[in-house]
Amino acid sequence: MEKKADLFDRARHAELMKQIAEWDVAYHTNDAPIVDDATYDAAKRAAILLESEYPELAADPDSVAHRVGAAVKKEFRSYAHSIPMLSLDNVYNDAEVSDWLNRIKTNEIFCEPKIDGVAFSARYEDGVLVRGLTRGDGMFGEDITENLKTIADIPKELRIKNDELRIIEIRGEVYLSKQDFLDLNERSEKKFANPRNAAAGSLRQLDPEITRARNLRAFAYAWGEVGEVVWNTQSEFLELLTCLGFETTAEWSKLCTSQEQIAEHTKYLGNIRATIPFDIDGAVYKVNDIAIQRKLGFIAHSPRWATAFKFPAERAQTTLNAITIQIGRTGVLTPVAELEPINLGGVLISRATLHNADEIARKDFRVGDTVLIQRAAEVIPQVLEAVSHAPDSAPYVFPAKCPICGGDVIREAGQVARRCANTLSCPAQIVGGLIHFVSRKGFDIEGLGEKQIELFAGLGWINEPADIFSLISRHKSEILELDGFGEKSAENLESAIDRAREIELGRFLFAIGIPEVGETTAKLLARHFENFDSVRTAKSWQLQKIDGIGDVMADEITRFFADEKNSAVLDNLLKEIKISPVPAAPALGADNPLNGKKVVLTGTLSRPRDEIKALLESMGARVQGSVSAKTDIVIAGENAGSKLADAERLGVAIWSEADLNNLAAKNGA
Repeated sequence: MEKKADLFDRARHAELMKQIAEWDVAYHTNDAPIVDDATYDAAKRAAILLESEYPELAADPDSVAHRVGAAVKKEFRSYAHSIPMLSLDNVYNDAEVSDWLNRIKTNEIFCEPKIDGVAFSARYEDGVLVRGLTRGDGMFGEDITENLKTIADIPKELRIKNDELRIIEIRGEVYLSKQDFLDLNERSEKKFANPRNAAAGSLRQLDPEITRARNLRAFAYAWGEVGEVVWNTQSEFLELLTCLGFETTAEWSKLCTSQEQIAEHTKYLGNIRATIPFDIDGAVYKVNDIAIQRKLGFIAHSPRWATAFKFPAERAQTTLNAITIQIGRTGVLTPVAELEPINLGGVLISRATLHNADEIARKDFRVGDTVLIQRAAEVIPQVLEAVSHAPDSAPYVFPAKCPICGGDVIREAGQVARRCANTLSCPAQIVGGLIHFVSRKGFDIEGLGEKQIELFAGLGWINEPADIFSLISRHKSEILELDGFGEKSAENLESAIDRAREIELGRFLFAIGIPEVGETTAKLLARHFENFDSVRTAKSWQLQKIDGIGDVMADEITRFFADEKNSAVLDNLLKEIKISPVPAAPALGADNPLNGKKVVLTGTLSRPRDEIKALLESMGARVQGSVSAKTDIVIAGENAGSKLADAERLGVAIWSEADLNNLAAKNGA
């Protein structure tokens, strides 16, 4: 009998899927990874273990078993891959290599370096390049045909043309050499984190001339659709690729016939890693015999006949010259190690994260230390440990005052982060806070977005929210002199600002950026207190009586309003705006069952979720993000996944979107 996952395992799997999806978008879609390989792989392996133990989790469309890459960017035309473009499973040690070899039952393995670049597929018809695609989500890829044509290593026409190869898709990796990466960063305003990011950003340009100027290179190593496979082994295929006009990794590849030879060649690749002119992050093992490859076949997201051995992160020693503090939009103080610059894997490293004050104290990092740093190829490097202290060094003292504004640095119970309490007037937080203030769910001022806020704040024209409402009257003549601004655009901005002078209480509470208070809590506060003065003067114990507000959030709210600098900023703002009363709830029929109910939305719905959420709230419901034993109703759309399964297991009422619409119509909502 199939084992069923309990609530804890479902929640753990859902959280892993959420993290992996976010990291996939950052890596594959935005070319801006936010975690290192080890963190990503650990999460993926944890999810795979859960899915192997509970097959029901693997059946979820969002499971690891179905994930390859990420969705294509909307700016590009997309095409379906004629044969899915899959990823590889990973192994990390000799035992896992041995397990893989035992499963495939052959020791004739072609071992290639794993290029740290961007996957591509190039389709040739009658020997001519007709389409180039990125991997995308494995099923659909972005059209990069014209960009591939700018890369000298990818021929526009094949050197060999015959009936067997009338149609052939060649797949491989686009990369940027270490030297070209350093040269690009030297001349570019935008600084790329590493060669892989630079290659991805260069390849996915709407203007092919930008791609051409980046000097991208490419290796070919696989095929997709083909008229006829006329080669018998992987090693033969690399020879054919050379004849067709492609560059290959044959120089660094080897046919191995035992696990010992595989381990030896993998070690060799690791040893020469720093000396070869491009980044590699492991070795790829492929069954050499094509007939055996066909017999082994594929699983959902990867071939059984190939796997990747991932190298550990690159490490080196250097000097910790200083510890500086960065302050983000939310006021969190993040310590940064200022390092003696060192070349690590083709990247010049001069800064690395120290995470937080507790990490500094635990590892006893001191200015002047010789430290061990690690680069995992994708993200900002990490400082692992202090190898030795400098003579007469002293333990680092984390600042008690904000280094930017002098405000108090606070730390909530149970949290590691320290942040500046001066939320509304700390210069380091002002720009981020102002962007949040004018956002769609806040004051929603059309024409005043992130770019404009950064410009006006940089010029010193906006230092706090109240300044927005006198911006045009104080600086109109100067604004007209800026690029992109004319009389009409200035008038439009002034009108948009004036329209924003009246705002509903819930939106106002969200806009001013109270720590821990998001859109839902802001609406909850507005409904409970009905006017701003009551919220502003509420005591912590009064706030804690509200269902959904705990002691930590209550303390955050009262601390925010008690801060003198925040109060001064709010007083200035209140002179410029009017907070409208909380709109009365519509008169609902006696048979409305939603009042006070906790509702969760899941699956694909016919309307935007914000719209459905607003409808539910207008009918007295509270919309939540996850299913628990306290959930009253789950509204399930198409392709509903784990939330629907949780609802069924917990006996929660399940509605369709039509059920909600019918009820809303009956109640005039």
